Amino acid sequence: MKKIILKKGREKSLLRKHPWIFSGAIEKEGSDIENGEIVDVLTFTKSWIARGTFSKDSQIRVRIWSFDENQKIDSEFISEKILHAEKMRKKLIANDTNAYRVFYSESDGVPGLIIDKYDETFVCMFLSAGVERFKGEIVEIIKKNFSPKTIYERSDSDIRAKEGLNQKKGLLYGEEPADLIQIKENNLNFFVNIKTGHKTGMYIDQRESRLTVRNYAKEKEILNCFSYTGGFSVNAILSGATKVTNVDSSQEALDIAKKNFELNDIEKDKHENICADVFKTLRKFKEENRKFDLIILDPPKFADSKANVDRAARGYKDINMNALNLLNKGGMLITFSCSGLIPADLFQKIVADAALDAKREMKFIGHLKQALDHPIASNFPESFYLKGLIAYVD
Repeated sequence: MKKIILKKGREKSLLRKHPWIFSGAIEKEGSDIENGEIVDVLTFTKSWIARGTFSKDSQIRVRIWSFDENQKIDSEFISEKILHAEKMRKKLIANDTNAYRVFYSESDGVPGLIIDKYDETFVCMFLSAGVERFKGEIVEIIKKNFSPKTIYERSDSDIRAKEGLNQKKGLLYGEEPADLIQIKENNLNFFVNIKTGHKTGMYIDQRESRLTVRNYAKEKEILNCFSYTGGFSVNAILSGATKVTNVDSSQEALDIAKKNFELNDIEKDKHENICADVFKTLRKFKEENRKFDLIILDPPKFADSKANVDRAARGYKDINMNALNLLNKGGMLITFSCSGLIPADLFQKIVADAALDAKREMKFIGHLKQALDHPIASNFPESFYLKGLIAYVD
């Protein structure tokens, strides 16, 4: 097996079982190592320390799959990892939900592999050069152990370019999926577009936060920003909200939201859909003196690299300040960041600073995070990316 040799002293993160080796930590790598090839990692003194896959075009040059020198990386290894992950999900996911993340990349032990389940349809993302090589085997593992109706690929993330891979999406097995698939989440019904929707079709990482919103929605007029297909809104209205205004820049997403309201027998006068830029809409609402009792902010990722962190922080501060200006006294703000490069303490500071600039007194009364089927591995803090705050605003 081909080998990677680390620079002196650069094995410290591996001793803590961190699964990434950056290019700057490598002393020697063979020019003949192929993209995605399995390699052994040696310390500067030539001691074996880990086994992983090589990504020749990525700053993350090696992604570790095992710290056991006797462990063979093959389809049996992957199968054991997937079945172990599913066993954990079965203990965590309630029977009133049939859409969840079966497998979460490094957190579940196979770097770059995402598997989401939408009832009988499985959606896969292959986001590293190493896991791309096992695509056929992974499809067979899902077929054998889950009896899927459909396996569909959504490897259309920008991350693949960093791995020297082209974007791909399409049918891998079974029936061509319908344009909209119906799923159940927390005993509510939703339509999901797995073909062209965000991520694999739905933000299933917000499942528990959507459930939490039910506790604060009763008799409130709500503004849901970056509302996508209305997940928060459906939960809020069915928990007693008087009305929800949804704002999103995608008319296609709002059209699906409308179908989700109808699917759950929600009256038309309970919701309003606005297709527009959220930043501009918040400023417009301030000019119109519109007020709300609860505002939900669930924006897309603002920081996709360390170089963008400062700009992202300004964006988060701006949008939270503008939202705070629209809240009634005694109102509530539920705000999120899905940027992994924005740590939770920094995000809380940004929102606190936004309250100062908006001249609003605010108390944080709750913290939210990604759903339980997106576990945060103790050896991989980067797996913690979604953080949310619940704030009471005077």
